[in-house]
Amino acid sequence: MMGNPMNSYKYKIAMRQLGKGLLIFLVITFSSALAKAQCDTIANVCAKNMARQFLSDGQEYRALLLNSDETAEFHSTFYGGTTYRVVACSGMGDGNLVFSVFDSDRNLLFTNSDYKNAPYWDFKVNSTLDCIIEARLGGENQGSGCAVVLIGFKQ
Repeated sequence: MMGNPMNSYKYKIAMRQLGKGLLIFLVITFSSALAKAQCDTIANVCAKNMARQFLSDGQEYRALLLNSDETAEFHSTFYGGTTYRVVACSGMGDGNLVFSVFDSDRNLLFTNSDYKNAPYWDFKVNSTLDCIIEARLGGENQGSGCAVVLIGFKQ
């Protein structure tokens, strides 16, 4: 006895849709794992610019930038009387990330683009300050990448 051909057709369509959904899920999961691995590697490279006299604040600020038009934005509070180092990188070498530090009113305090995209900036804060750190891809041949910013304070 043969089943209803309409049920067989619906079953085939449902299986195709399930297969497509599963494929999309696997691609997204795999891509996310690769992006995380890329950011982990870059964070380790970036940490080499955190000198021994600076203690990390314990956070890694990360963003996946898909092109040079995108800008990542991070927020941090810097406490008065403390000397800080902001380290920023993308890729395996220095100079691949342009970062700028603004106060809460968006007044520019520093940009590494004025210093050949230097990978870090040391500064002392006189009074507590809320800041915005913006990062975007720089350098040549930057299609996309993980932006990593580390903040340390002097011990």
